[in-house]
Amino acid sequence: MTITATKFPIDLGAYKPLKLDPSNPVLTNEQRETLKANIQLCRDAIVLFTATGAAKGVGGHTGGPYDTVPEVMILDAFFRGAPDKFVPIFFDEAGHRVGTQYLMAALRGELPAEQLLKYREANSKLPGHPELGLTPGVQFSSGRLGHMWPYVNGVAMANPGKAVFCLGSDGSQQEGNDAEAARLAIAQHLNVKLIIDDNDVTIAGHPSKYLPGFSVAKTLQGHGLKVLEGDGEDIDDLYRRLCEAVTTPGAIAVINKRPMCPGIEGLEGSTHGHDVISVDLALKYLESRGQAAAVEHIKSIQKPKDSYTFLGSGDKLGANRNVFGEAMVEVLGRMSETERKEKVMVIDSDLEGSCGLKKIHDAYPEIFIPSGIMERGNFSAAAGFGMEKGKQGVFATFSAFLEMCISEITMARLNYSNVLCHFSHAGVDDMADNTCHFGINNMFADNGLDDGHETRLYFPADANQMKACVNAVFSDPGLRFIFSTRSKVPNILDGNGNDLFGSNYKFVPGKDEVVREGTAGYIVSFGDALYRSLDAVERLKQEGIDVGLINKATLNVVDEETMAKIGKTSFVVVAEAFNRRTGLGSRFGSWLLERGYTPKYAHLGTYREGCGGLWEQYPHQGIDPAGIMNKVKELAK
Repeated sequence: MTITATKFPIDLGAYKPLKLDPSNPVLTNEQRETLKANIQLCRDAIVLFTATGAAKGVGGHTGGPYDTVPEVMILDAFFRGAPDKFVPIFFDEAGHRVGTQYLMAALRGELPAEQLLKYREANSKLPGHPELGLTPGVQFSSGRLGHMWPYVNGVAMANPGKAVFCLGSDGSQQEGNDAEAARLAIAQHLNVKLIIDDNDVTIAGHPSKYLPGFSVAKTLQGHGLKVLEGDGEDIDDLYRRLCEAVTTPGAIAVINKRPMCPGIEGLEGSTHGHDVISVDLALKYLESRGQAAAVEHIKSIQKPKDSYTFLGSGDKLGANRNVFGEAMVEVLGRMSETERKEKVMVIDSDLEGSCGLKKIHDAYPEIFIPSGIMERGNFSAAAGFGMEKGKQGVFATFSAFLEMCISEITMARLNYSNVLCHFSHAGVDDMADNTCHFGINNMFADNGLDDGHETRLYFPADANQMKACVNAVFSDPGLRFIFSTRSKVPNILDGNGNDLFGSNYKFVPGKDEVVREGTAGYIVSFGDALYRSLDAVERLKQEGIDVGLINKATLNVVDEETMAKIGKTSFVVVAEAFNRRTGLGSRFGSWLLERGYTPKYAHLGTYREGCGGLWEQYPHQGIDPAGIMNKVKELAK
């Protein structure tokens, strides 16, 4: 771990460790004032170090850890006051609230306070979600919503006689996993205490508006939990309810109502508080708190940039995750309103702004359903709509969550459904959230049988190809998965410097494309790995190695013509950001051998846990141009 020499500009030494006995539900004046001081100190610190992520462009999340400071401070005091009664871990279902884990590690002396200033940076070991074994002081890994309560049930079983806490949220409670966890917790009389931040905010909106009728409290009561609901900003009432939860046997839910980011002007109650606080709002907040040194530190930050110049691609950067939505709007615009409403249904899982669906929502709200954080159910709803011939269900979420939908994908295939899926944030590029949010197992979607309902996987290389792909496959029957990255990608150029996928280009499903010819061997790539592979090809040609490049935008169909072309050369290298164990490369070698082709073969892909940061993830995995060139030179000997 690289330690920054800059001193943390807020004095964390002012934190006063407190011991509280949960058998006494009333705070003394001194305890109350100490709690309030600790809460304010920690909230100031969270605003500071998460804002460094905004200043550096690596993002982060401020609202969640900021909101839950009061309950975390009380739990910390419980752990100190009665250590034999608890499993002293702040298990948290919302991995993006990792700021809590890092701050508590610093307060315990397990992480240097100065390290917090490198929040989410590459190689700082402070990724956007907690990873056990990576960061000193972090006691568990958490990433995807709805995955921690079921896990905590098992922790409670392993620690009879002790209370186990799980920090939750109204967002995580929307996941089906939590319903299953609730039933087990009640049936087995598990001593699990849910501490839920119910602020009526998720990424895309307010649950009270897009899920009318959903109530965290009523849902948990229906499962059999005792619910203790109150104002999360009322310290005395919060403390009383937490004491009652601890001293009452069994599964209890302490639900804390509060606005998002209470006390932060410009963010309080806003969906924008879910993500990282802007630099301007952070400065305004810290100035109002008299934190002059913190203000100066943020002002001194310079955003890092990737200075590498990629050969073979242009300077037009496109966000394919948004281009998907723009292309869909064009397709839908060619339909009449009646036809759209009859034949298309678009369902979101709280990520419309991240997956391009907001474009559709704004243009054609009559076919758009804003829904909750319920990937499995929402995918199946889209599939059910697309069961009838001529109808299309449209679904989108992050690629990392594709793994959660495998069974539903199988059932959609068995029911001959028509679903057009957009899974954004594929691969590893720009992924400061790190390993839990890597979209690297996308080939799992192609899990049907040879004679099953058609399934196609597409990963366009740039904005031009994304538009062409959507237009080409929108009306196709079957399951279609289109992938895009979180990062922007440049336009791919042909050998004459023109757009390879220009105005006359037509996307042909199943057809591989020759980006550059080569006589020595070929690199096969796709998506955001293509422009990096193209750079490697151009540089290798300059060094006298005449290697070619194939764009395999259709991932799960063998193009026999291309296979014959490259199979007869000396070597083939597959370069991708998918999981090396499960990606295209894990299949491609077999396809060659089945056809009697025996070139030297290698495949590069994501093979180890992430390093945080943005573009730095590519060289970390050895799939940057330098890594690709080294592999080609190794095979070309």
